[in-house]
Amino acid sequence: MTFAHALAPYLDPAAIGIVGGGTLIATVLRTQLGDLGRAVSALPVLLRRPFRADPLLDQIAALGRIAARHGVMTLDRSVIADADVSVAIAAIVDGADAEAVHAIVRQARQARIERHLAAAEVWASAAEVAPAMGMVGTLIGLVKMFVSMNDPSAIGAAMAVALLATLYGALIASLIAMPIAARLRRQARIEAFERLRIETPLAAIALRELPRHRDQPPLRERSAA
Repeated sequence: MTFAHALAPYLDPAAIGIVGGGTLIATVLRTQLGDLGRAVSALPVLLRRPFRADPLLDQIAALGRIAARHGVMTLDRSVIADADVSVAIAAIVDGADAEAVHAIVRQARQARIERHLAAAEVWASAAEVAPAMGMVGTLIGLVKMFVSMNDPSAIGAAMAVALLATLYGALIASLIAMPIAARLRRQARIEAFERLRIETPLAAIALRELPRHRDQPPLRERSAA
């Protein structure tokens, strides 16, 4: 017996439609559209290694050396892929002090955490809804079975919907949605901790460069010269 033949008794299109479709509709109705997009786009993150701040720390150290040697204004031409580091360096170039840089990086980190957790909550919501949709499918199957009591050939199909709907709801919640939500939360916690490491080095650049930045003439005057 092949795997497909062994799996065939556990496949029922009606039960799949009730549980899968119902879970999807209920999740969409209780979630903002932007969070739905984040929940789907976050799936590739599960295949990557946990976020590490070491490459960012190396780049920040290199930017600090460039600023010390050539002046903070040269950082404005640097190519920085990470959005949080980029906005912090832009603030440093504009003359922000260490406290302001700390606040900027902290706010960016918090916003990133909120986006990650919102994506995880979508999958947690699906895990919450799926068993309920399984129960709905079970009730529909039982009603259909009682209506078909005079037709023994239809009782089996109705009973399959009733039983498999509960199975599908449990599988979607326990093997798909909840594990995804748990892993996304874990990834978010790791990234939040790692990104905390970049705040102090960025603030250190601002603290070191601010006195020299104040001694320079305004950018408009330098451009005119």
